[in-house]
Amino acid sequence: MRGVIMYGPGDVRVEDREDPAIVEATDAVIRITATCICGSDLWPYRGADRVDRAKMGHEYVGVVEEVGPEVRTVKPGDFVVGSFVISDGTCEICRAGFPSSCVHRVFVDGAIGTQAQRARIPFADGTLVATPGQPDPDLVPHLLAASDVLGTGWFAAVAAQAGPGRTVAVVGDGAVGLMGVLAARQLGAERVIAMSRHAGRQELARHFGATDVVEERGDAGVARIKELTGGLGAHSVIEAVGSQESMTQAIGATRPGGNVGFVGVSHDVRLPGQLLFFSQVQILGGPAPVRRFLPDLVQRIWDRTIDPGKVFDLTLPLEQAAEGYRAMDERRATKVLLTV
Repeated sequence: MRGVIMYGPGDVRVEDREDPAIVEATDAVIRITATCICGSDLWPYRGADRVDRAKMGHEYVGVVEEVGPEVRTVKPGDFVVGSFVISDGTCEICRAGFPSSCVHRVFVDGAIGTQAQRARIPFADGTLVATPGQPDPDLVPHLLAASDVLGTGWFAAVAAQAGPGRTVAVVGDGAVGLMGVLAARQLGAERVIAMSRHAGRQELARHFGATDVVEERGDAGVARIKELTGGLGAHSVIEAVGSQESMTQAIGATRPGGNVGFVGVSHDVRLPGQLLFFSQVQILGGPAPVRRFLPDLVQRIWDRTIDPGKVFDLTLPLEQAAEGYRAMDERRATKVLLTV
C-alpha cells in the first residue's frame, strides 16, 4: 500500500508500505476512505519536533475490511470513524472519561500512520465508532473532522466549561480553534469571541457561531477581551495553539473563577507560579479524549446538525501529500483533506 513518510523537517514522501494485517484478537483492519493533515503535523515538518522516517497521519475514516475474533462493536463493511489515540475502552482511566490516557494508549501518528491506504487499528472496540449506515459522499469530510479536530475543539470547550450564559474566547484560529468556536456554540455559549487576524478564518469562525472577532494578540489581545467583557475577562477560554504567548494570553483573558481548556500541543510553555496563583483560574487540557465524544459527534453530523468539514479548504490526492504540507505550512490552507 501507499503511505506518507516524513524523513525529516520539510521532507515528506509517499512511499510503498507493508499492508496491515490482524495481529491481535482485538484488531481491525480498515481501508481508509479519507485522511488529512493536522496542524500538529507541522511541528515536526518545521523542525520543532525530531522525526526520522515517521509514519504520518492520525485522522481517518474508512471501511472495516477484517476484524479479530474478539471485536464486537464493528464488523466488515462498516464505515467507521476512529480516534487519533488507540484506547481499550475498558481500563479505569477510559471509564473515567479520559481514553486518550488509556493504560494501553498508542498514538496513531508515528506508530500506525493513517495518511495511508489502509491501517491496522488495535483495540477496535475502544477506538472506532461505526456510523449508522454508509454515509453520503458529502458527509465524509464532516465525519473525518470528528476523528481529531472536532473532538479536540469539543474537549477544549467542555474543559473550559462553555455553556449557557457564558462568554467564551478562543485563542488560535487554526482548525482546532475553529472547531472550538463551533463546540462552544453547540454547548450553548451566549457569546463566542474568536481571536484571528486572517479574513478567511474570521469568516469561517462566524459561520461556526462566533459573535465577535478580536485581531489583537498578546497583552493587547487580553486588554481587548477584557474591554469586551466589562473589564472582567471571559468565563471560558480555549487555548488551541500550544505556544508560550498563546497560553499566557489564554490565562490572562480568563476572569477569576473562570476556566481554561488547553489543547494546543505544548512547545516550550512555562507558566510562572505567580501568574497561576493570582489568576485564580481552573485549567484542564492535554490530548483530547476524542473517543469519549465520538458517538455524540457522529450522530450530530449524521443528522446534519453541524458541518465541521467546512474547515477543509484544500483537497488533494494522497500522492500529493507533500504539497498539502507546504500549503498548510505557508498558511495557504487551513486544513488539507487527502483522498485515498
